[in-house]
Amino acid sequence: MDPLLLQRSIQYRRQFLNRSGMGLGAAVMAALVPRSSTANIGDLPHSPPRVKRVIFMFMAGAPSQLDLFDYKPALAKKFKEPLPAEIRDGQRVTAMTRNANHLIQPSMFKFSQCGKNGLWMSELLPNLSTMVDDICFVKSMHTDAINHDPGKTLVNTGSEIPGKPSLGAWLSYGLGTLNNNLPNFVVLNSAFWSGDQQNVQALYKRLWGTGFLPSKHQGVVFQSSGDPVLFLSNPKGVTRESRHKMLDLVTKLNQKHAVEIGDPEIQTTIAQQEMAFRMQSSVPELTDLNSEPQHILDMYGPEVHKSGSFARNCLLARRMAERDVRFVQIYHRGWDHHVGLPKKMRGQCYDIDQPAAALLKDLKQHGLLKDTLVVFSGEFGRTVYGQGKQSETSYGRDHHPRCFTSWLAGGGIRGGIEHGRTDEYSYNIADSDGQKTTRFEDDAVHVRDLNATILHQLGIDHRRLTFPFQGFDQRVTGVKEAHVVKKILS
Repeated sequence: MDPLLLQRSIQYRRQFLNRSGMGLGAAVMAALVPRSSTANIGDLPHSPPRVKRVIFMFMAGAPSQLDLFDYKPALAKKFKEPLPAEIRDGQRVTAMTRNANHLIQPSMFKFSQCGKNGLWMSELLPNLSTMVDDICFVKSMHTDAINHDPGKTLVNTGSEIPGKPSLGAWLSYGLGTLNNNLPNFVVLNSAFWSGDQQNVQALYKRLWGTGFLPSKHQGVVFQSSGDPVLFLSNPKGVTRESRHKMLDLVTKLNQKHAVEIGDPEIQTTIAQQEMAFRMQSSVPELTDLNSEPQHILDMYGPEVHKSGSFARNCLLARRMAERDVRFVQIYHRGWDHHVGLPKKMRGQCYDIDQPAAALLKDLKQHGLLKDTLVVFSGEFGRTVYGQGKQSETSYGRDHHPRCFTSWLAGGGIRGGIEHGRTDEYSYNIADSDGQKTTRFEDDAVHVRDLNATILHQLGIDHRRLTFPFQGFDQRVTGVKEAHVVKKILS
């Protein structure tokens, strides 16, 4: 069939079903087209929110908790001893170390106590160590995924199965926008200058996509070169006035088309085109750092002057927080250290340590930390046993979903504390008696619990933020049980 005739045929069928009112036509359309209203999420917020916005720093590739946060000095005497069978307890490992000897590898890095409560921090994080009194370290994180793709997908979307909405998209859908001139959900992909340039895990658009939610809620990626947002500048010879006239005409045509077809995505197109026009003024102002005082630039470190660096993205995140962007996702790759971890880890920490600390300081001195939630996490942890050629100063570590460390700071979070604990090998989450556990009641925190807590701080009951799809009400925490980690809340 001629493509134009086929398109018109589909449109006529949609119009017929849309206008048939009741009976089969209405039932079919209700099944095919997801509801775009928010009637199924209740009155938001569900409870008084503690924060207005979230900055999520995602370390793609999974940092080693043993070399950064989870100090295990007793391992120094167990170098290259086999991991006890009762500690591993038959747990699944990756194919890369399935037939390995699983020899213990202590961290080569020194740790020191920091802050009022003497929290142990690696020498690799000297700047972040000065901010521990504002940070809650969750040492009892765990996840279902043992490989990167499902692990990253689970943290970012609440499901290992691709195609679900991202956390930022859920927040945009549930809470709406705070700023009509900037996107509600911004994605900043960071270049890494000093870490692992070879074994780099990919990032995918679905990590900030909308899945079955209306597409207007997807994350807007800011580019590191050229226009910050694609096609932001007018083509040569097109003035802002003529662009406005074209937009007015296209909007009228789209509105007519929307009435005829009834497709809610047409309204999304109209809204996004209007947003793009407003962003022609708001985005260049946002990304121009010339107004920043020199001492602020110095605080973020020398890499702040490099477009696309983690340092620059952290400063942009603070500027977005000032302008009430709801959700900022900063990605930093290069943490997949199966070999040569000490050298590569130094490079990665050079990239993130000073900027992450500066972001917390900057938010605090601007009065923004009290209503901004900052989250730092990878997709899982790293094994206590070594991988590759092992020595006291050179080693790698495999994937480890059983325990890892994430941290949170900002509004409503208790600073200067640790939540949860691991066993002496940083291999299992331990209860107060030192026994292996994955029970929430024993302070174990699943990725679903982390997401439920983020939503709670924004005034959202994760059980009530739902969207009808495939026959039941979907939610970001999925169908399994999830909990708010109330012990870390002030």
